[in-house]
Amino acid sequence: MIKNYKTCREKADNFGKIFVLKNNQPDAVLFSITEYERLSVIIEYLESLEGEEISKFIDSLPIKGNKERYSINHLRSDIK
Repeated sequence: MIKNYKTCREKADNFGKIFVLKNNQPDAVLFSITEYERLSVIIEYLESLEGEEISKFIDSLPIKGNKERYSINHLRSDIK
């Protein structure tokens, strides 16, 4: 990432985030500023919840979701 920071930053802008690998394992995530700001609002909201509100929120989450899963090879191809 150090050698290709500009490319990594551009990919983070395009994809919202990229994973940084260490020893072929995800080690960190580089977020675009847009994605960071979006997540910050969500985190601040969750931190403001108390007691019963937290339980209601957790109960409202889907048991199964449409989460994209990425293989290590997919992550590697994204940063090249």
